Amino acid sequence: MAAADLQEAAWQKSSHSNSQGSCVEFAKLPGGHVAVRNSRYPDGPALIYTPAEVEAMLLGIKDGEFDHLVRDLA
Repeated sequence: MAAADLQEAAWQKSSHSNSQGSCVEFAKLPGGHVAVRNSRYPDGPALIYTPAEVEAMLLGIKDGEFDHLVRDLA
């Protein structure tokens, strides 16, 4: 789905985003689904996830399961 089609979405990005705009933004949609977009391309595509999918991802992130995907964590 095009992020531009989500006119009513209230997009939010992490306070850990860098100054080059390398981050993703999230928006809760009616019905509980969550949209995700690249902040550098706000009118580009948005991926839509169910609440269960987002919960599984966030729990994995909190548990450190994806730390190997990021360089220079220290």
